[in-house]
Amino acid sequence: MPIRDADPTDWPAIWPFFRDIITAGDTYTYPRDLTFEQGREWWLLTAPGRTVVAVDDDGTVLGSAKMNPNQMGGGSHIASASFMVAPEHAGRGVGRALGEHAIAWARAEGYRGMQFNAVVEANTRAVALWRSLGFTIVGTIPDGFRLPDGSYTGLHVMHRPLR
Repeated sequence: MPIRDADPTDWPAIWPFFRDIITAGDTYTYPRDLTFEQGREWWLLTAPGRTVVAVDDDGTVLGSAKMNPNQMGGGSHIASASFMVAPEHAGRGVGRALGEHAIAWARAEGYRGMQFNAVVEANTRAVALWRSLGFTIVGTIPDGFRLPDGSYTGLHVMHRPLR
């Protein structure tokens, strides 16, 4: 599956699934009322970050990932990333392809590890995917995420060494 750098002309194709995922409110800590412009500003990164899209053979955007240093300064040697797959393309390996791509990018850029700061515990598909790609849960913030129904679930911090 081709994965390429995203550019601003991709945002109108990313926005519908980005908006739906954010609005659903069960996997991301983003505000549920982000506007088109705010979402674009948060998702389409510039160096040292990078945003990519996974596309079908006909150019249809299937999903997207953004990759960046997890922290600034003394923590900038650890990468982070976020991923979104259009729900209608779930189950096709898009998330795995984007995850593998992000790991390869981080390794090529010289990062020593990759850390996800807020993987929603109830998002069992994502947790299973990241574990299958070598991430471990290094800690869980109990009740760190409020689900749309008002109940709470944990937020995992997940890490994978790259060296």
